Amino acid sequence: MTPPHITDLPIRALSVDDLRHCADLSEDRGWPREDHKWGLLLAAGNGYGVDAPDGLGLAAACVVTPYGNTHAGPELAAIGMVLVADRYARQGLGRRLMQHVCDDVLKGVPLTLHATPNGRPLYEELGFDSTGRAEMLKGTFRPEDAHSTPGTYGTPRVRPANAEDLQRILRLDAEVFGTDRTHLIIRLPAFADQLLVAEDPTGDGTLTGYAAAWPNMDTHVIGPLVARDIDTARSLITALAQGTDRPLRTDVDVRHEELLGWLKDRGLDSIAFNAVMTRGIPGLPGDWTRRWAPLTVAAG
Repeated sequence: MTPPHITDLPIRALSVDDLRHCADLSEDRGWPREDHKWGLLLAAGNGYGVDAPDGLGLAAACVVTPYGNTHAGPELAAIGMVLVADRYARQGLGRRLMQHVCDDVLKGVPLTLHATPNGRPLYEELGFDSTGRAEMLKGTFRPEDAHSTPGTYGTPRVRPANAEDLQRILRLDAEVFGTDRTHLIIRLPAFADQLLVAEDPTGDGTLTGYAAAWPNMDTHVIGPLVARDIDTARSLITALAQGTDRPLRTDVDVRHEELLGWLKDRGLDSIAFNAVMTRGIPGLPGDWTRRWAPLTVAAG
């Protein structure tokens, strides 16, 4: 019998039991294995994949992170980690997987993703529009002069988050992100090595931001980073940097030009740019002025 074409193979749901094969697939395409991140995405979201016909792991995979679930389905879903094994590349498998996820699994749901330059043409053909851009930076952070002048709001009070802060973080995150991310945010205390909050310097206890640093290979990734203003964002980053001896990595909305310039002055270098794309909505909901960096681009 003639074996089925690669695009005719069944697409199945993935689980945390597939983590090793997902990491193998990343490595196959020259990406870092990122086992820690895969674990979060598979636990908080929904993975989809195609088993390799040669029996060696996965031929393709992606992860969907839904937000704001209602009786009609998610209010928004982020697609990430779209990968096809090198030996099955350029045969239509990535397109088939994306069509299944976008048009069958998530039919009618507003979608977002971060696209590399190589992936962007396919996503445009599938109806995604570029609505923004994010810049990836990486490097060893150099703290600035301790005598730097505070901005309009003064120097925020930054401290480690505690259990009582979680509900306040969830409320602030929903306001800034524009939809509920409880199922993702509640995993931060276990997922991240540091989780900090910023409070108004007047001492009234108002939560003005929060940020996390989580381990990824040899770096600590800063994300999410939610802050009222650039002074709060810089204070959170500085405090996170003081808590690690690893290089930092983060992805910043390019509209935050001042923060990007500050990070480069502090020793981080530009690594890459990704297009922020959406389908079914003209742009991301929420308040971008307080959304400085995502937890991971794979989760929107």
